[in-house]
Amino acid sequence: MTNKIAIITGGSRGLGRNTAVNLLRRGVDILFTYRANEQEAQGLMREAESMKRKAAGFRLDTGDAGAFDGFVAEVRKTLANWGRDRFDYLVNNAGNALHAGFDQTTPAQFDEIFNVHVKGVYFLTQKLLPVMNDGGRIVNLSSGLARFALPGSSAYGAAKGAVEVLTRYLAKELGPRGITANVVAPGAIETDFSGGLVRDNPEINKRVAEMTALGRAGVPDDIGPMIAALLSDENRWVNGQRIEVSGGMGL
Repeated sequence: MTNKIAIITGGSRGLGRNTAVNLLRRGVDILFTYRANEQEAQGLMREAESMKRKAAGFRLDTGDAGAFDGFVAEVRKTLANWGRDRFDYLVNNAGNALHAGFDQTTPAQFDEIFNVHVKGVYFLTQKLLPVMNDGGRIVNLSSGLARFALPGSSAYGAAKGAVEVLTRYLAKELGPRGITANVVAPGAIETDFSGGLVRDNPEINKRVAEMTALGRAGVPDDIGPMIAALLSDENRWVNGQRIEVSGGMGL
């Protein structure tokens, strides 16, 4: 049986890397993007090699829609080198952070968040659809902040809310091709996201733990295995859903 291939944006670090590693463990080959840190990307490719799986990393700013045609061309070339012409799974994970009050957020900050989290997801998915197998899977990343409101996250939360609505439209419009689309919405996770805010700030970490039914902040291993499982055939009938993976944060 032919192995599956996944594309993961922001796959060299944090939740993206954890998802990539868990897919590799399941026998899935990966193509992933990274924004700047080539050393981290090389590390993931070495890890894939150690598992006897294929991996290829590409530098891409997912907030720059003008770069997507070039990226898709590289994807096609890599797939051809692997003896394939289609991929199976798309995980739109790449993201950036903004902590600013509603009354302080500038148009430039707003655009930076929406270009990555909404416009980038919309148009990169659109550009990749001709290269995706029928019966494929799309997972978009949202956030608990689209459900509950914490001051300073209005632009980020609104962008993630847009991603959740977009995902339902993808599920509806891509259904004739057998492609599913779902949203995974993590709670606060201990990664280097937002400068390691949850991981490295004991006060923030404690506050998150107090807000969470399971009594701690999340870690990448709470998320990556869940996304890998959601992409598998065991969950083929899950479609158009928002699945929050937050340990019960803000209940």
